[in-house]
Formats: sequence, C-alpha cells, structure tokens
Amino acid sequence: MIGPGVSVVAAGMVRFGERFDAGYDELALGAWRAALESAGGRIDPDRVQAAWLSTALGGLIRREAVTGASLADPLGLYPRPVTRVENACAGGSDAVRNAAFAVASGVYDVVLVLGVEKMRDLPTRASLIAQRGTMSHLWWHPRGATSPYLFAQHATVMIEEGNLTREDMALVSVKNHDHGALNPNAFMRKPVTTDQVLGSAPVCEPLTVLDCCPTTDGAAAVVLCRSDIASSFTDAPVELIASGLATDTMYSHTKSAFGMQLAPTRAAADAYRMAGIKPSDIDVAELHDCFSVAELLAYEDLGFCERGKSGVWLRAGNASLGGTLPCNPSGGLLSKGHPIGATGVAQLCEIFWQLRGEAGERQVEGARIGLTHNVGGNGQVCCVNIARLS
Repeated sequence: MIGPGVSVVAAGMVRFGERFDAGYDELALGAWRAALESAGGRIDPDRVQAAWLSTALGGLIRREAVTGASLADPLGLYPRPVTRVENACAGGSDAVRNAAFAVASGVYDVVLVLGVEKMRDLPTRASLIAQRGTMSHLWWHPRGATSPYLFAQHATVMIEEGNLTREDMALVSVKNHDHGALNPNAFMRKPVTTDQVLGSAPVCEPLTVLDCCPTTDGAAAVVLCRSDIASSFTDAPVELIASGLATDTMYSHTKSAFGMQLAPTRAAADAYRMAGIKPSDIDVAELHDCFSVAELLAYEDLGFCERGKSGVWLRAGNASLGGTLPCNPSGGLLSKGHPIGATGVAQLCEIFWQLRGEAGERQVEGARIGLTHNVGGNGQVCCVNIARLS
C-alpha cells in the first residue's frame, strides 16, 4: 500500500493524434477540463494544492524552456507549486508516482498530474533527430541507435531462440488496433490484418511500420487525493495501491540479456510486493507497446506468462477483450498513440475508467484491479502502477 491511502478521483484526456488544431497549452487545458468534467463538478480547482507536469520533448521540439510554470500559467495554478518530471517515456507514470507519494506523506490533500506532448509540430524524421540527441551523450554510444533498432534486437533474439514468430508480433498490432477502433480518443482507429502488418513498410528488421507506435500529440490528466476524503469528490474512487520504479543500463552492449527487460521485471516485482498481490490477481493492464515486440516482452516481464511463452499466451486469446487478462483495451500505444509525456497518465485514465465500468464498448467485465506498465528508452527505466476499485 502507498502510505495511508491515495485515490484517483478524476481522469480526463483529449483525443490523441495529429493535433494541428491545438497547441501545447490547449491540449493541456483540454485534459484538465475533461478531468474536472469526469468528477461532475465535485472538484473545486482551488482545492488542488500542487501539480506535476510530465513532458519529455517539449524543450527539444518547441525550442523553448518547458518548466512547471508552463502548466501553471494556462491552467491558472500559480502561485501553487508545479513540478516538471522527465523520465523518458516513463515520465507520466513517474509523475503519478511522485504525486502519490507527496499525498501519502501528508504534505498535500489534493493534487493534479498532467502529461502533455506536442510531437507533430516537426516532421517525423526531425522528431527522431531531436530524440537522438537525448540518447547519444557519450562518445562511445553507437550513432544512429534509434528506438526501432533497439527493440528489433529483442525481437531478433526471441525469434532466433524459437520463443516467438514474426506472426506473433503482428498479432499484437492486430489486437490493439481492434481495441483502439472502440476508443474515441485513439489516434489509429482502423482495424488491421496480419497480412497488412507483415506487408507494411520495413522499418528495422523484423519491425515494420505497423509494428511501431505513431508519433502523436496529446494530453491526459488525473486528480489524486487522500483516500479518506475521496468520497467527497466521487462515489467510485480508485485507490492507487502500489508503484514500482526500476532502472537498467540503456546501452545494448552492457545489457545482461535480450528477450527480457530487467527494469520492468524489477519494477513489477516491487509493485506486486507493495500491493500484496500476484500477477494472476490483475484483471486488466495497460502496457507500453511502443513496438509490437515490447508488449510480448511485457507479458513475460510482468509474470503474466512463463518466460518464452508470450507468443503462446497471446495466441490463446488471453490478452484480448474477453480473455483472461485483457491488455491494452485502450488500443495501447500502437493504436491510441504515444505522446511521450502523456502516455503513462493516459494509461492510468484507462484503468480508472475500466475499474469504474465506464469504458464503453471496450469494457473489461468485472475488472477490479488494474496495472499500468510504462517503459522508457530501451528498457532503461520502467514504472509499474497498480490500482483497484475502492
């Protein structure tokens, strides 16, 4: 358990996609307003005592300083404290973690966590160049080591060892696009076939375009509070019961193995221990499927199946809606999109809606415990958060 109890009482997000119709501030404000609306007017914005902003590439893409004040101004939060969190793609979940610990410590009663990213202001190639600057700060780091290349290494090893097939990877994309077609906030809302995934343009062998998440604009927000006052804001609070964060080396040549990721494995173990539960207790999960192989890695790292059995577990239908443990009912990063700083917060939004029975056509029946898995870099950092319906 996280201290004396921390609950999520509101969640909101804007539609992810190529949001040329909205700027950074408009996206942030939209998510904040959606969160307030989800509480039916029971949250007075003046009750929010502090906020955490998750954004990763703002300063690189916007070419300007992005600080806590970048959120305080458009949302009218000043002079209250606002802290910017950047922890690669895991920043959104880490912002939730830090905000939850602040509430659990007794410093604040009610806080806001908002993740926002505006990535489509640059062409994809220019966006990748900006990201590469964050990955190559040591002289001996391999140049051109993009994210697809780094995850393709895992896929290659898993296929060569006979634990995975190329078709297994394609099935992840098929499943998540099927789920995303049911999510009005998702970027890519068209179902795809296995043949379409396999036949899409190559990116880095064995990954193709439809194995890769799209570059995305978006924002998401959650309001956290002390569990003992949560009922004043909502009739169905969702308690945040665990948060695990772990790190690993980011460089391929210093990793202990491929086909598994150390940071997610450790973060999950810590979260399960904090929550006092087992992987089999999870009813629904939002996983960091930045690439199709990443979701297959997650099944094993999180203990949903045995090592080397992720493809078998997936083909049995376990991860699909109606399966034993639906994964990425939102569509995941492959379909919903991946605005880096917003992703972890959006994952928690989906779990909030799922546990409250508010997910519409993609609802996981009877879900009471949900997990988010948010990975940064090539598995160099991971935050696993677990929530349950109060």
